[in-house]
Amino acid sequence: MTTATSLQPARILIAGDIMLDRYWFGEVNRISPEAPVPIVRVERREERLGGAANVARNAATLGAQTGLLGVIGEDEAGAVVEGLLGEIGIKSFLSRDQAISTIIKLRVIGRQQQLVRVDFEDAPTDAVLRDKLTQFNALVDQYDVIIFSDYAKGSLVNVADMIAVAGKLGKRILVDPKGDDFARYKGASILTPNRSELIRIIGSWKSEEELTAKAQNLRQSLALEALLLTRSEEGMTLYQDNQVINFPAVAREVFDVSGAGDTVIATLAVMLGNGMALPDAVQIANQAGGIVVGKLGTATVTREELAL
Repeated sequence: MTTATSLQPARILIAGDIMLDRYWFGEVNRISPEAPVPIVRVERREERLGGAANVARNAATLGAQTGLLGVIGEDEAGAVVEGLLGEIGIKSFLSRDQAISTIIKLRVIGRQQQLVRVDFEDAPTDAVLRDKLTQFNALVDQYDVIIFSDYAKGSLVNVADMIAVAGKLGKRILVDPKGDDFARYKGASILTPNRSELIRIIGSWKSEEELTAKAQNLRQSLALEALLLTRSEEGMTLYQDNQVINFPAVAREVFDVSGAGDTVIATLAVMLGNGMALPDAVQIANQAGGIVVGKLGTATVTREELAL
């Protein structure tokens, strides 16, 4: 395995949809008389960074010099996000949009099971998004690897322009994609779709040979260095020019898959930023994904857990 060679911390810039994950934990002892639903008596609350902010949290936990670009509301939840970023040393380049609320995903947990999730979200306004593009152009040259964390919430409508700017500067560009059209990611270095996301683009497949042909055609049409397909219990498959590598799943126990993709792309970016070869970086990212699904909610993996 090629080891990380850089003596300086990897410099990672993440742009995307910023969220606050809220967890309400409680006991369930009875069913509501008003409707056939459990009553949760909330005993503990937690707040964690979500979406692109969780990607940044994962990169920072692995020792990267991390910057985060995105939009939050001028509200209490936005202040919480800023505070959490400051606690772990992430450089915040967040814009406050007075016209929207910060995206919140509220999960109610009873008996260690998620009972309901409530989402609060608005799309950012055009004026704020134009400002973000200008800010990205000013920041991008200060970082080695760029991650676009797309949750289809509206923060990355200018992603094609951002990729073009980063590409001209020779940056490694990683994208966690969403939606029905991956053409706007053309020119990125690596896309990391999961199985359902890829099916929406290339359709289903009946054999590994058919999948390989379709995946390689997509990779070539988008001028990608590589396509990394995350396949849950089937592990990951890396498609490069004239090479396909399968990485078997390493999860000991799957407890919660939320945020696993964030951990994978953040780990991959940090390893590449430290000079590791792509197949070796994917192997570490696969290991990180296997660890984080054994934890509740959006979580991180440490260098110690990865034996780095």
